Amino acid sequence: MMNEDERVQSLVLGNVEVIRIVEWHEPFLPTSGMFPEAGTEVWKANEEWLAPDHWEPDSDLAVLALQSWVLRSGGRTVLVDTGAGDGRERPGMGPFHQARSDFLGLLARAGVRPQEVDVVVNTHLHVDHVGWNTLDADGQWVPTFPHAQCLIPAADDFHYGPDNAYGNGAQEADRLIYEDSIRPLHEAGQAVLWDGLHQIDEHLTLESAPGHTPGSSVLRLASGSDRAVFVGDLLHSPVQILDPCCNSSACLDPEQAVASRRRILGRAADERELLVPAHFGGAGALEVRRNRAGFDLGPWATAVPSRR
Repeated sequence: MMNEDERVQSLVLGNVEVIRIVEWHEPFLPTSGMFPEAGTEVWKANEEWLAPDHWEPDSDLAVLALQSWVLRSGGRTVLVDTGAGDGRERPGMGPFHQARSDFLGLLARAGVRPQEVDVVVNTHLHVDHVGWNTLDADGQWVPTFPHAQCLIPAADDFHYGPDNAYGNGAQEADRLIYEDSIRPLHEAGQAVLWDGLHQIDEHLTLESAPGHTPGSSVLRLASGSDRAVFVGDLLHSPVQILDPCCNSSACLDPEQAVASRRRILGRAADERELLVPAHFGGAGALEVRRNRAGFDLGPWATAVPSRR
């Protein structure tokens, strides 16, 4: 649903260049399965702007993007989330099972070589946020970004790792994800576990926002007068701005997810932070405004094709 120029775009916030990398943008799951708490009326009432970037009315499928963000900040290159990977065994996980990806090619179009990435941020440890942490080198999973510090929420590392038996054994894919995409980072000495707050540099700060997963996190950007917050899977659709109580079906702790969503949306509105979710199509990022009942959508971001 995106042309090639739209798959690699950039904008500048203060002294930080932000590059958007879109692996794919397509219909994903029925709205009733993806957002069980959202009634059909909210989709129909907002069809004019939800379609086609966020909703396919004829099939009633939620349309999502799979994307990552490259931040050039303080002389370093920071990669936020790493997609679903290439050729991974993900039984029971639909399009992520044995998926193919040109992620490294998209990074190259943005002028980013794996050896030049200084920091990798996994906002949480779901399948579509950690896949390119590693790659297959002659049958062995090794870090894709060999010189990067890899920042991993400690609560997610515990929950999805062997200490808590790979997500309490809820699905076999969680063990596979940890073993091929997280454990190699530990073995290479690149994994850094954090909790609460973690300062990356003068412009970038990680902050826990649990609920979607135990360690779900957001990355705040503050540079000059510009503000942004990269919220990972705190939101999958703009519908969740209109109704923050609407969780995705993948939220492990629904009440905590709602509380985190309300808190981050409120601060984004009050501080005029650009809201940057992991899976919004269209422009991919927008401002949020308060209203009497909760929140409205503000202006969408303006990005341009990135050519290096």
